[in-house]
This record gives sequence, C-alpha cells and structure tokens, in this order.
Amino acid sequence: MTRPYNFAPGPATLPEEVLAQAAAEMLDWRGSGMSVMEMSHRGKEFVSICAQAEADLRELLAVPANFKILFMQGGALAENAIVPLNLSRGGTMDFVVTGSWSQKSQKEARKYGSVNIAASNEGDQHTSMPSPSSWRLSRDATYVHLCSNETVHGVEFHELPDLKALGSDAPLVIDFSSHVLSRSIDWSRVGLAFGGAQKNIGPAGVTLVIVRDDLLGHALPHCPTAFDYQVVADNGSMYNTPPTYGIYIAGLVFQWLKRQGGVAAIEQINIAKAELLYGCLDESGWYVNRVAPNCRSRMNVPFFLPDDRLYEPFLAEAKARGLLSLKGHKSVGGLRASIYNAMPIEGVRALVAFLKDFQARHG
Repeated sequence: MTRPYNFAPGPATLPEEVLAQAAAEMLDWRGSGMSVMEMSHRGKEFVSICAQAEADLRELLAVPANFKILFMQGGALAENAIVPLNLSRGGTMDFVVTGSWSQKSQKEARKYGSVNIAASNEGDQHTSMPSPSSWRLSRDATYVHLCSNETVHGVEFHELPDLKALGSDAPLVIDFSSHVLSRSIDWSRVGLAFGGAQKNIGPAGVTLVIVRDDLLGHALPHCPTAFDYQVVADNGSMYNTPPTYGIYIAGLVFQWLKRQGGVAAIEQINIAKAELLYGCLDESGWYVNRVAPNCRSRMNVPFFLPDDRLYEPFLAEAKARGLLSLKGHKSVGGLRASIYNAMPIEGVRALVAFLKDFQARHG
C-alpha cells in the first residue's frame, strides 16, 4: 500500500520504517515477552530503552555534559507554567512575542512573576521577526523566552540571539517544539530548551526539556514536586511514571535520524524541501505566503489562495491525490504544509506538482 503524504502540524508524520519497527516489536520487545507498553518503567528493559534514547539525543544535538536531558509530560503548554515555576524566582521574565505560542507563554508566566514584553511582531501580524538589536531587555530578568519557530504563523529564528552581546546575563529559554532536531543548536547561547515531541520526535505525550545544570534547584516553593527540574533530573526522569511508549518511539526516531546522517544531513534536506515549496509559491504569482523571506520557517509553510471559494475544492482534491492535513490553523485560516524531518522530499515534490496543476485549472 502506498501511504499518503501527511502534512499535519502535530501530531505529525513519522518515518515509515519507525512505524514498521514498532509494529514488529509490538507484542514482544527483543525476546522480553512484553510489549513496551506493558513494561515497568523501572525494569531493566525499559531503563535500557530510556538510556539509549537519551544517549542518542545527546549525540544528535551535541548536548554538552553540563546540561540535563529530561523526559517529561504535559506538552509545551504545560512548560509555559513549569518554566517560570523553576526559573522565575518570582522576578521579571522577558518575552519576545513572535506568534500565538509565545503569546500563550507570556500570558501563563504572568501567574508566577512580572513579564516584560521585550519585543513583539504583532504590528505586522506575526509575519517577521523583531531584530535582537531592537529588543528592550530588562536589566534584572531571570530569563528571556523565545519561541524559535512559530508553528501557526510560519516564522523562524534561523540563528539564536547572543544575549551577552545584547548586554544581558539572563539565560535564553527556547521553545523549539516545531524545529527540534531539524537543525543544530548553539548551546553556548541557550540555558533551557523545551518542546513537545509530536512534531519531529514522536507521538504526543513526551515533553523534552534540556536544561543547564546551574538552572536547577531554584523552583518556587509552590512548584509541584513532579515539575521540579531538580527532582526530575535527580531521578533520571523516573520520579513519576514517564510516557514510556512515547519515549520508546522517540528513541526509534533518534536511531532513524542517525541512519540519515544526523542533524547536519537532515538540515540540508530540510533546506532543499523548504526552497522547493517556497519557490513554487513565489513563482506562481497566485499563491501567497506573507512571511518575510529572511525568517520563513523551514518546518511550517502557511499560504493563501486568491479566492476563498477555492479552499474547499483545494482540500478535497489534495486529499484525493494523497496529500493530507493541509488546512491552515483556525486562527489564521488559509493553508499550511508542515514539512518536518519525516516528510520525504518526494512528498514535497508531489505537493508542488499538485499546486501547479490546481493553479492551471483554477487560476
């Protein structure tokens, strides 16, 4: 059976060979007689799965030894509360608002301290990224929050800011949910990175947190114990029962990514996919992408048709061609193609061919 190409923004497409391996191991993981779903999280079998996943992730992202890798739950939305519970110390937090997700982040953080909006792109409907040189950073900020790729609006910081060069000693916190493992990370510029797994890593349920050692141990007194990064780190992500099957699938994705040549290799493929799709949209003179070219997301590509009456036939015809989940987010409308790591370039080529054909018949 030929599988359709799924352009969903998350939960998103997974590598077919990962799904096949998980299916083959569903009833009996490596002679254990158990499915991973049935294993004790403290048993030697799952402990080995989790340890391998962590080691592979550390290798793929070149995570330094002075950072802890935590497998948590609750998604990025929960981290909007968990981060300030651990890092705010009741003080001021700087936020760069670049779209719907960072907007949600700053609203949640206000429950735990003071929020300073250091920069915002609301004035141009989140179609550009505010230059770091224009940010109005607090002198005493406990951290600076940045959503480095906004899934809904399709804007991305391709280079993380150097806060020290901007005169700030605050750690940079990034929500990298929708670009994690699609490109390398300069850890010298990051204090903490978090993201939900359901876009580039695996199924919904796993939340990845990578946090520098010196940022541990500062949780507010009312922080729930299960959300205290120090406690989670001290217990190897096993303080409470972690999302075991999600971690297992994530581990398979990490191994798949290593077989592709790692993050550096997949980044070049992602660049090629994005250039192919944006090139088609720009050259068409018909489809419209409103994002400034210098900050277009490689992962999430929103675009619009010239006539609202065309959206329904577009989506119906795309589905018939095996091109799924192209409807834009309800808050902005239009269309959106999410082209994460697991989307093969053949899928983007199929989408481009359809875009050209649809325009020829309806333009």
